[in-house]
Amino acid sequence: MTLLRPTLFMTLLLTLLTGIIYPLLTTGLAQALFTAQANGSLLQREGITVGSRLIGQNFTHAGDFWGRPSATSETPYNAMASGGSNLAISNPQLDNNIAARAAYLRQNNPQSPAAIPADLLTASASGLDPHISPAAAYYQAPRVAAARHLTEKEVNALIAGQIINSKPGFIGQSVVNVLALNLALDKLAPRR
Repeated sequence: MTLLRPTLFMTLLLTLLTGIIYPLLTTGLAQALFTAQANGSLLQREGITVGSRLIGQNFTHAGDFWGRPSATSETPYNAMASGGSNLAISNPQLDNNIAARAAYLRQNNPQSPAAIPADLLTASASGLDPHISPAAAYYQAPRVAAARHLTEKEVNALIAGQIINSKPGFIGQSVVNVLALNLALDKLAPRR
């Protein structure tokens, strides 16, 4: 009986500290210091949430920039089924998938150079990658410019303005967020 009172006191104290005070403190600090990130890094168009900077979307219209292929099950970019294809480099299906993607990209981007950037051919490890390389964006510029009735120079300038450089500059690669790029494109030249 002598141990019951301190045991109950410590249980209540730790429950209060770790179950109520700590979560409220970390949530409050996150909301105060990193509001956008704490709320999902959401992007909006005209006050309507259209997606997150952190999760890719399946853009298929000729006038939009396309993201990396998604290997999620059932539908592309299914956040409930995140995961890569798990195909080994020795698996012939991986070669078939890449060949099919390359043929599709060449068919839909006939004005683009022959070399297709690797990130347009291979899925990311999560299947939800929201970014492409600047080379992948520039590869798609002729198709997007033609579909939006813009010049390639205008589209290339838009891409250049959307490039996110790694910080610090010697770690990682520069990327372009596909959703943010398409939203900027919609402002410049709405789809017809």
